[in-house]
Amino acid sequence: MEFINQWILTVLIALPLVGGLALFLLPRENVGLARLVALGVSIVEFVLSLHLIAHFVPSYAVFQFGQVLDWLPKSTGVQYVVGVDGLSLILVILTTALCPLVILSSWSSIEKNVREFLALFLLLETAMVGALVAIDLVLFYVFWEAMLIPMYFIIGFWGGKDRIYATTKFFLYTVVGSLLMLVAFSYLYYVHAQTTGTYTTNLIELYRTAALLPLSTQMWMFAATALAFAIKVPLFPFHTWLPDAHVQAPTPGSVILAGVLLKMGTYGLMRFSIPLFPSAATQAAPVMITLGVIGIIYGALIAWRQTDIKKLVAYSSVSHLGFVVAGMFALNEQGFTGALYQMVNHGISTGALFLLIGVVYERRHTREMRDYGGLAKVMPWYAFFFVVATMGSVALPGTGGFIGEWLILLGTFRAYPWLGVLCGTGVVLGAVYMLWLVLKVVWGPLENEENKVLTDVTKRESFILGTLSVLIFVFGFASAPILAHTQATLVNLTKSVSLQAPYETSLVGVGLNLKSTVGVK
Repeated sequence: MEFINQWILTVLIALPLVGGLALFLLPRENVGLARLVALGVSIVEFVLSLHLIAHFVPSYAVFQFGQVLDWLPKSTGVQYVVGVDGLSLILVILTTALCPLVILSSWSSIEKNVREFLALFLLLETAMVGALVAIDLVLFYVFWEAMLIPMYFIIGFWGGKDRIYATTKFFLYTVVGSLLMLVAFSYLYYVHAQTTGTYTTNLIELYRTAALLPLSTQMWMFAATALAFAIKVPLFPFHTWLPDAHVQAPTPGSVILAGVLLKMGTYGLMRFSIPLFPSAATQAAPVMITLGVIGIIYGALIAWRQTDIKKLVAYSSVSHLGFVVAGMFALNEQGFTGALYQMVNHGISTGALFLLIGVVYERRHTREMRDYGGLAKVMPWYAFFFVVATMGSVALPGTGGFIGEWLILLGTFRAYPWLGVLCGTGVVLGAVYMLWLVLKVVWGPLENEENKVLTDVTKRESFILGTLSVLIFVFGFASAPILAHTQATLVNLTKSVSLQAPYETSLVGVGLNLKSTVGVK
């Protein structure tokens, strides 16, 4: 068991990579086999990731399943260091759970160059998992940049008619932010060497070095890293790439973009920007919450005005992720917990909505609301899944979204009451535009002749949407055992920020003798 615990994260990183490369060995015309191989690899990946839940110790705020291997020359201080804590664990499981469903959804939506699409998707899964478990700054940066490459080609080759514009915009926004983050990481590497006489890019070591920097230096470092992650979220006013990317991406691309990739930005803020520079985060909190609130209201109002279904859901992501940013920059336990929980809930409910849009788009080849209406009469199961996904999106009590948004509002009210009030308006506006969408697409008269002959969801589509529907309510009714895995880590993070002191943690693994701060129970 110790051997498995030590190697499980490396296996989770390597398995999709090996599977993706293996797909290129298959004949291009053997589409069926390529699909089965990709689906099989993603299912095995998910099953293996359940080992993390089974053996994770929730009461310890440390990185578990740790592994340290030599990578670059020792003199550089750069190593292969991986581990998971309460912050990354839940996001790793979200990633491995969504990927098989997304691959299964590509059965009908991806018809050309299927082998290449599936190979790129598995490579994307490797990069996403790697970024979530990396505890070395250089290793994280490699995975962070690696995510960009498969997504660039997924949108650029399998996207809509304006895919080149959308993917170029996506690429430029992300690269600019990444370069700023690289500059901040490089400076921190240099400062640590000047302070201690040793070179390292190990995040555990750098938490202490960064937190002890003067406030003015912290502010510049925080600005550089937070800007990179804010672009990825995307936080207002850096959101303009997202609607274009969502609208032009194929359905599987939109689902994984909303489900996981956007969470890399919010994860980065909670993993790097806030704990590395706690004093700067405290000073910047009012500005960050204000931007989050603007994003909530602006995204909701713009979503309400959309006639393209996919663009409406895309702008809803700007609003929902504004909630996440507002919650985390309340800088208290309730805000952190709500932000993390809402990352997962948004991935599930919005992923389901993009899949539902893909179902009718494959049948009608239009995303305009005026072309639909009355679908419940001919597609009753489709209407059922649409309503469930909407319930999750508008945070109806009983869904995971309700728990996440309630915790965020509680944390924000405690820190900044008036901004909390403004956050609350987003809940109302979210219900307005989503119920408007349901009314226009699902209910009303069935007037369009083309809609009268539409077939309901297939067994494959029902399985995918049914799984996500169940998860929406599981996260609503079983929040306590789920959040128990995150509590120790988030309490530790709250303590670090409130004291404006170094974030203290350690790496737990087999045969490790890693110089680090003391583990916190």
